[in-house]
Amino acid sequence: MRFRRRRWFGYGSNIRKRLRQNRRWYGAKPRTTFDFALINENILEKADLLFRKGAVFTSDQANPWAASVAIRGTRIVAVGSDAEVEALRGPGTRVIDAGGRTVMPGFIDTHFHLLWGSLELADAQLGGITTMDELAYLLRKYASENPEKEWLAGQGMPYLILPDGASLDRFRLDAVITERPVALTTYDGHTMFANTEALKLAGLLHGGLAGPGSEIVMLPDGTASGELREGASRPVVDLIPEPDEAEKRALLHRGLKEAAALGITSIHNMDGDLDQLTRYATLEDAGELTLRVYVPFSVKPETVESQLEEAVEMARLNPAGMARGGAAKFFMDGVIESYTALMLDDYAGAPGNKGDALYSAEHFNRMATACDALGLQIFTHAIGDGAVRRTLDGYAAARAANGARDSRHRVEHLEVVHPDDLPRFVDLGVIAAMQPEHAPGRPDGADIWPARVGPERWDRSFAWRTVRDAGVRLVFGSDWPVVTQSPIRGIHAALNRKPWTPGGVDHSQTLEETLASYTKDAAYAEFMEGEKGMLRPGYLADLVMLSEDFFACPAEQVGRIRPVLTVVDGKVVFEKMG
Repeated sequence: MRFRRRRWFGYGSNIRKRLRQNRRWYGAKPRTTFDFALINENILEKADLLFRKGAVFTSDQANPWAASVAIRGTRIVAVGSDAEVEALRGPGTRVIDAGGRTVMPGFIDTHFHLLWGSLELADAQLGGITTMDELAYLLRKYASENPEKEWLAGQGMPYLILPDGASLDRFRLDAVITERPVALTTYDGHTMFANTEALKLAGLLHGGLAGPGSEIVMLPDGTASGELREGASRPVVDLIPEPDEAEKRALLHRGLKEAAALGITSIHNMDGDLDQLTRYATLEDAGELTLRVYVPFSVKPETVESQLEEAVEMARLNPAGMARGGAAKFFMDGVIESYTALMLDDYAGAPGNKGDALYSAEHFNRMATACDALGLQIFTHAIGDGAVRRTLDGYAAARAANGARDSRHRVEHLEVVHPDDLPRFVDLGVIAAMQPEHAPGRPDGADIWPARVGPERWDRSFAWRTVRDAGVRLVFGSDWPVVTQSPIRGIHAALNRKPWTPGGVDHSQTLEETLASYTKDAAYAEFMEGEKGMLRPGYLADLVMLSEDFFACPAEQVGRIRPVLTVVDGKVVFEKMG
């Protein structure tokens, strides 16, 4: 997803200097191993928290099932039967009777936008609307409830809400609100619909420069329609006033609270810079960070190689903490819905249109090689099969230039992938990071995605089964705020996926496969498989207890399951046991 605002948090040199002087941030060795001898020596020390009588799914193939888990401090100290763990109960131990409910590793969301999603909680929420009347009602309601707002911003906007299948335009928005600028961002963050007032203020009413892979959709009369694709919306975004610091902090806490209630204990944030990482580290220092966050450095087409030193500094900052860096994030292309994803062949019904890329092959190869040489992990948004292939070419070029290493570079989304490229994932050790709720449930619904690619590409669209069966390591996430944060919703989508045509490829997943993609494999995707993603003695105490036994629930009903208790770093961060 495209990072919507660039100047959310401006922490500067004073904070950085304080953190550099703090030995907690610098000089500490990364927590890549745990002293198991220490556990054995102190095994008689009592647990702080003990789960018993549970259907404990450990995600550990060596010991997949248990009944009890004991936690002391920030670590798991025992996993086994009730009798085996009972010795760790003491007078100060909190004992939780799971009553046969699932206790499992906390969910790791491998594609998330924490700041972006949190700040957008202050905007009009438009997800789920299906008609122009619903849009008009919600916009007018939001305007009346927020009379002080100069701009009216909305999030989660569907692409199609008009009965004739036409795109929303400024005239229809003007009919709802004329006197205040309106800017509505689609659910995927790649397109904006603006009214006339917003276009005037941004200087876009009569067009302008849109940049690579972007477009200001124009009308025959030479004026803008109001649809702004990709970076074309930046002049509008730059005019929308930002929340003040107090509101930013409050909104971030709302986002964190929602994640905790959904059982999320770690996220891989898909946008970032040193300022953003510093903010998270500061929250951690204050005891206010309730999940672990892996923050990459956002590389843009205009980024030059010398600026990658910021990513290196991020990797050095707080390496053993809950907030850490060590990666770089690229955007290779846009999205299918707006024809901005790069395809190998023409879009259906659009001869000559294969979309576009933000990077030429030479440009991406050079930047990927530079990142790889610095030891950075690379995440690349690549939705079209042409973008996926160009990304793999770049990773191959980096390996050829720098030599093979355990890089664990990733392709994010790969909504369409050519079968010829799947063996290359395995050969290069590249991880596929996908999002179950992105796949349309059916090809003939309101979602325009299937029509854009055409039936001939449906079997290799959101191809989870094909990807996994090819031996590619597959991890799952949400891409919040594009869809809900809820891992349970993502799991439901993965288990209940149906082919789009009779006899088509069945890309549905088993529960064991899906949970691995949200736990141990997700930990592997951030080089933390020795620390989290399983319930195993010595591992970090990040876990969730669910409302019932996951494995006893029919697949079509798993959406009813909810987290009732979430533990991060040994602390209960959410509890609703009733």
